[in-house]
Amino acid sequence: MATIILTGGGTAGHVTPHLAILPYLKKDFDKIYYIGSENGIEKEIVERAGIKFYSTPCVKLIRKFTLKNLRIPFTLINGVRKAEKLIDLLKPDVIFSKGGYVALPTVIAASKKRVPVIAHESDLTVGLSNRITAKYCKKVLTSFPDTANTLKNGEFVGAPIRRSLFAVKKSDAVNYFNFKKEKPILLVTGGSSGAKFINEVLRNSLEYLLKTFNVIHICGKGNLSDFDFGEGYYQTEYMNNVEYAFRAADICVTRAGSNTLFELLSLKLPCVVIPLPKTVSRGDQLKNADYFKKLGLVSVIEQENLTENSLKKEIASVYAHKDRIAENFKSHPINDASQKIADTIAAEILNR
Repeated sequence: MATIILTGGGTAGHVTPHLAILPYLKKDFDKIYYIGSENGIEKEIVERAGIKFYSTPCVKLIRKFTLKNLRIPFTLINGVRKAEKLIDLLKPDVIFSKGGYVALPTVIAASKKRVPVIAHESDLTVGLSNRITAKYCKKVLTSFPDTANTLKNGEFVGAPIRRSLFAVKKSDAVNYFNFKKEKPILLVTGGSSGAKFINEVLRNSLEYLLKTFNVIHICGKGNLSDFDFGEGYYQTEYMNNVEYAFRAADICVTRAGSNTLFELLSLKLPCVVIPLPKTVSRGDQLKNADYFKKLGLVSVIEQENLTENSLKKEIASVYAHKDRIAENFKSHPINDASQKIADTIAAEILNR
């Protein structure tokens, strides 16, 4: 058996894919550790999964002029030094990086310590941290076919999808939320940190939507509302067992984070997608959304066009055409790549 270090973080999208491949990694690795940021969301998620967690100093590039960016070189140096010490302590045979700025110190340290690194890029376009770390990696695995062609060491494998999503029966998932009336269920989620603008537009639309749907609203930390919206509305900041929400839903409104989209679409769930605008991101969600829109699997509302009327109209349209969308899923199935990713990582043990 062997030892592996997992790394990545900053958002849940850089962490939860590790949970998808974890059952498969355990076949080849008896020691599994995680290196993340000191105060990131990854610590709670990883420790809940029973993985020993270690941290390094990390800093995120802020995409506008700010003096905080001047700290990046110094923090990165400290992070790499801390990661080197952890590598000496844990003695990994291989490191798997899911990207994000959190992974950068560990990947650079691994290169200095001559430990092979396999990375995975979830988005259609390669993120900044993965562009930097790609040269330190043996392979960069990708969720989208076209992404692999943009990297010298790119290899298309697909997206890791948690098998726990398929372990819950729809009937059990629906009963979990204890809605009093039998209506189709609308799931609304803005990602691990929520989306205040989506929350506001949704809540202003609930009087209309609750006539047709029961609504599960994952609104993000600190975004709960004290207002009583009436029967059929379930709100929560975050769901540890999100598979119940995914399986209960008949239609979903979501951001366009790649991992979330792949998981929702693997369940053949019709989605209204509201990507993060380029003003607050690198535009990756816009491209993810456009890719799936062209396949006929999702409908897209750009955030600048999001209003109560546009949201209500698009939800009604997508739900009305759910049978047509179901036919598109037959032509473009979303398959789980967890086993393939784990096998690619394990192969590095044999190559050492």
